[in-house]
Formats: sequence, structure tokens, C-alpha cells
Amino acid sequence: MNTHVPVAIIGAGPAGLQAAAVLAPRVDGPVVVFDREAQAGGVPRHCNHPGYGMRDMRRVMTGPAYARSLVKLADRAGATIKTSSMVTDWADDHSFNVTSPKGRDTVTADAIVIATGARERPRAARWVPGDRPAGVFTTGELQQAIHLEHQKVGSQAVVVGSELVSWSAVLTLRMGGVNTVAMVTESPRPETYAMFTYPGSLVFGTPLHRSTRVVRVIGRHRVSGVEVEQLSTGRRAVIPCDTVVFTGDWIPDHELVRRAGIEIDPATLGPRVDAGLTTAREGVFAAGNVIHPVDTAGVAAMDGVHVADSVFDYLSHASAPGSAVKIVAEAPIKWVTPSAFRAGGRKPPAGRLLFWADRYVPRPTLVARQDERVIGTVRLGQAAAPGRVFHAPWQLVAGARPDAGDIQITLG
Repeated sequence: MNTHVPVAIIGAGPAGLQAAAVLAPRVDGPVVVFDREAQAGGVPRHCNHPGYGMRDMRRVMTGPAYARSLVKLADRAGATIKTSSMVTDWADDHSFNVTSPKGRDTVTADAIVIATGARERPRAARWVPGDRPAGVFTTGELQQAIHLEHQKVGSQAVVVGSELVSWSAVLTLRMGGVNTVAMVTESPRPETYAMFTYPGSLVFGTPLHRSTRVVRVIGRHRVSGVEVEQLSTGRRAVIPCDTVVFTGDWIPDHELVRRAGIEIDPATLGPRVDAGLTTAREGVFAAGNVIHPVDTAGVAAMDGVHVADSVFDYLSHASAPGSAVKIVAEAPIKWVTPSAFRAGGRKPPAGRLLFWADRYVPRPTLVARQDERVIGTVRLGQAAAPGRVFHAPWQLVAGARPDAGDIQITLG
């Protein structure tokens, strides 16, 4: 079967659903969202704790309630959501193959939005040696096991990581009747804000082991402990537990981007996009955490609203994209997004550049240069720290020239 639609959106998480909700009333013809899961809503479906909806819906919601609200928005706007529909490959630049319980379909779209999100690297991808027992999870696997499948996962857990998602794992474990006996991070500082770290440690009674890494998982049939190493001294110890949760260390779910041959930013490992969230392929856009790992669901949803305007402009031939120059960052900045600049184009979502750093800098100064010429400088009031996004105004690079070299951003 062959189907043609004006807009196809791949991924029914916050970014994809918000893009669908904005586009469906404005586009002449169906806006169709495809998702491989049996239910739409993305990761929030199995994050059964509050903290969602504050940015885009102006109220505090649990993850499942937030996911249901996004689905209702898209549905009421007239979008079609197809779940259990796996996009398996590309047929050509604007066509892709979908496999579902109804069979196989080739979908051709005038505009395509890739919103496939990001995932945590599992233990194997982190090269953590040891035994291969039951009881090892990522946060997503843990949340699905406890909140969706109502499983009893264990009694004593070690959480690897100290990002915001790590505390989400601690909360999920507690809701599942599991005590978190330790949180382990290689960072010398907690990777999330003090407003979460210190109250979290106090409320949950979870000791945080900094500058420490897991060097071995122990257990024949079931986890019995983890061996950890203190990075500054090399001293090792075994922490008894029956559950290990590997959190954070995100990577974009970029397989479709790679298979399409769309340019990937080597720093984010997501598609390189400009401020309008346009990829290097005409008519193909990206939104949410597939662009970079990783931000909150609310920020991803705001990406969806933003990319919808770019898609509509493209379909209505409102403007032709000009040439782009790359935006690159130097250490200790790990990545910057958007990582392409087009003169005369729209500003990025919320008018901000997003960054991720490899070390803590309390009040950083960002300097943007192009062909050795300083085009912008800004001193930030927020810290740059591993484990969380920090941002700077788009004006930092707004003075760039499209006919010059790459824009280089340094941090001091």
C-alpha cells in the first residue's frame, strides 16, 4: 500500500504530539503521527511522578497525565495518531516504510518531522564488566517494569548517575518498594541542581558517592552487589544490592537519521539543525531530544510548537532557506544546538542556544568567533555543569555572516 500525506511526524512523544497539534488545523490534508509503541505519549507515559506540564501547560502534572493531555491536544486538533507503527526504513528522500499490525505501508510526505527522542545507554554500551545477572535496568526499563507492568523488581538498589533522571529513578524505586542504598557518580559534583540533590538525599536517605565509578556487577543469577572504585585514590569496595539502575548518559534515537544519510552533528550525535529545526535535507525537520541529549519533556514540547511554524512556512513556500554555516563549540563545552546558522532565519526555540559542558564552571563567559573575529560575548548568571543543559541568548551568534567560516564558541 502507498499513502501520501502533507505532513508525517515520526515519534509520538511531547515534541511530535505538540507539532501535530499546531500543524493539523493549519495544513490542508492529514497530519499523521507514527509511533512504534502501543500507546502514544513518549517517555512521560511511564514516569508516574509530578513535575510535568509546567513549561507548556502551566500546571503541574504526573507524567501519564501529561502524556494523555498531549494526545488529546493532537487528537482534538485533527491529527491522526498511528501507534504500533514502526518506521523501518526510507524508500526515498520523502518516503519511508511503516510496519504495523495492519501490514506494510510506504508513506510519502511533503514534509517530515523526525521526533524519535533519546535513550539512555545500557550497561553494555558503558563497558561495565562483571557478571550478567537479572536485576540490571536503565531508568526507562525500570519505570516500565514498575508503573506499566507492576513488577516487583527488588529490595535494595544502586543507582548509577546523579542527573535529574537519576533522582526520578530513586523516586520510582521507592514507589516500587525498593530502597536505594547508594547513588554513584563519576562527577566530583552532583549533576543536577542543589534544590534536588540535597533535599533528595535527606528525604530518601540515599548516600551520594562522588568521583566514583562502577567497575563490576556481581551476581550469578541475580545481582548481589556492585564493586565501585574511588577515582582519586583507586580504593575499591563492594556495595551489596539486588538491583542496579544505569541512568543518564543519553544518546539520540538517531537510527532513521543515519539511514537517511542526513548530516549528523558529531558532538550531539543527532541531526544537525538550524534555528528553525531544519535538517540538511530539504523538507525534513527534527524536534525534541533526537536533536541533542537530553532536555525535559516540556522543552521538547516547545520544540514541537517551534518546528510546526517552520514546517508550515516550508509547505506554503513562505521562504527559501539560505546557505548555512556550522556552529561548533570547544572544550569544556561538549555540544551546542542548534549547530547551524542561516542568516535571516527564525530564532531558535525560546531564542536560546543550548549547551552541555564536561566540567563545572560557576559563572561562565561565552565568546563566539567567526574567522577569528569576535561576533558576540555573553556572561551567564547560571553555572555550566555536567549532567544538565545551560543556555545563552541567540544574540551571541546573530552577528555571523553566512559567507564566512564556522562559528566557534569558547567558554571561560
